[in-house]
Amino acid sequence: MLHEYREEITALKTENAHFAKIFEKHNELDDTINNIDAGRAHMDQMELETLKKEKLKLKDEAYAMIMDFKNKS
Repeated sequence: MLHEYREEITALKTENAHFAKIFEKHNELDDTINNIDAGRAHMDQMELETLKKEKLKLKDEAYAMIMDFKNKS
C-alpha cells in the first residue's frame, strides 16, 4: 500500500499507534481479499464488497495521515 511513501509509513508506524493499527488492518484485509480472489477462501459477493470498501476506507485514512505528516515535515 502506498509504496511511494515508504519512509513516511515507516516513521508513522513507529510514531503513531493509530496509523500502525490502520496499516496492519489494511494489510490483513488485503491478504483476505487476495485469498478469496485466488480461490483459497470463500465468501459471498456482498461480504467481499464490504471488505473491499473497508480496505479502501482504511487506505484513504492512511493516505490522509501520510499527507499530513509530509506537510508537517
